[in-house]
Amino acid sequence: MVKTKSKPTADALGGSVTHLLHRALQKALDYHSEAAGPGAITQRQYTVLAAAAAHDGLTQNDLVRATGIDRSTLADLVARMLAKGLLVRERSATDARANSVRLSEAGRTALAAGAMPASAADDRLLNALSAKKRDSFLKALTSLTAEPAPRESGKRKGDKRKSPKAPKAAKAKTATSAKGGKKHKRDKKARAALAV
Repeated sequence: MVKTKSKPTADALGGSVTHLLHRALQKALDYHSEAAGPGAITQRQYTVLAAAAAHDGLTQNDLVRATGIDRSTLADLVARMLAKGLLVRERSATDARANSVRLSEAGRTALAAGAMPASAADDRLLNALSAKKRDSFLKALTSLTAEPAPRESGKRKGDKRKSPKAPKAAKAKTATSAKGGKKHKRDKKARAALAV
């Protein structure tokens, strides 16, 4: 008899951070769509316009980094926004192989009109939380979406665990004697071990 895996239950999804973040995003996108109405720019289009307005002349790679939208989705968004006249494409001043985009006048108008629905969607989503929890929620989201800082051997900021101990050979290599800073005999053994 073939064993089959059981399907995940709603309880399993309820404990999944990824699933819960996706559900929160879906709510936010729905709220934005309701607030904007038919024919208005989408939340993602608003995000691209806001990023382009904040830094004039961004390349598509820059927009990917600034918005977090994946490359293929962003390429499609930019193509549609160029066709609508919301963005203008030009050769990048810093990279001859790349194109940059900037807002057109129609793009500036759409950005201004999209600010209210974006703000209304944010407010509606945050209203699900108590006033005390909103600030910590925004800080947590900011931490989750921030670029990771280089850290020492996987240790997180505020992590109380000790760093892994250095191998004995590495410790021996740094040991010096009190006489004139000469290395111990262990250092020779360590170098020989590292050279192998």
